[in-house]
Amino acid sequence: MTITAAADGSALGNPGPNGWAWYIDDANWAAGGSPHGTNNQGELQAVLELLRATAGTDESLLILCDSKYVIDSITKWMPGWKRRGWRKADGGAVLNQELMKALDEAMSGRDVRFEWVKGHAGHDLNEAADERANAAAKAYQQMQEPRRGPGFTMATGAGAAVAASAPVAASAPSHEDPALREAAAPRASAAAAPAVAPQLWAEASDLLEALDLAPVAQAIDLRLHLSADEHARLRDRADAQGVSLEEALRRLI
Repeated sequence: MTITAAADGSALGNPGPNGWAWYIDDANWAAGGSPHGTNNQGELQAVLELLRATAGTDESLLILCDSKYVIDSITKWMPGWKRRGWRKADGGAVLNQELMKALDEAMSGRDVRFEWVKGHAGHDLNEAADERANAAAKAYQQMQEPRRGPGFTMATGAGAAVAASAPVAASAPSHEDPALREAAAPRASAAAAPAVAPQLWAEASDLLEALDLAPVAQAIDLRLHLSADEHARLRDRADAQGVSLEEALRRLI
């Protein structure tokens, strides 16, 4: 069996508020985004999130993209970039390098094929992914929490459900307290399979970076102890945004 999915990205202003989405069917899709990014970054992130979401299945994967840059980066150019220490043939640094490295790792050992499809041409899966990516970008533009989707819940050969992200309500206001959402999660059906923490890329707290905040009068030395899981989540967010861990923390303020 081959799982066929579309992956797409969107950016309002390019760069600007952006979104990503992958779509298999109405029961298997996910979306997210960032307050600032490009179309290419969104589509790269969509592919990465799809690979992560389906990592628990042995099925082959066919990914439909309307970006030849994304497909060629992964299938043609990446081996040469790696040999040159993630430098292009002209010696320049590879664009979106952290995303490329994460994709290279996520592709390892996977049976994955890519197929180019023309965007905005009526292809059902591509249109569905595009709609969700664009909606996520608009949500970040409006400083709202985007619809994140149910994640990957398709049954594997053993009949077990693989859930890469917890089901999320169809609409979540930006001012909703994250603690309330977490408290409500256990009320989901007890029969549902355990869900792995979602790859959010950018969370509701990231919306704060769009605000024009006045600088503080003086720097304050703050020390914070993180668990291994918290550190990994922060590192993933920093990598996705192309910034340091320190800058990723600063953007939460």
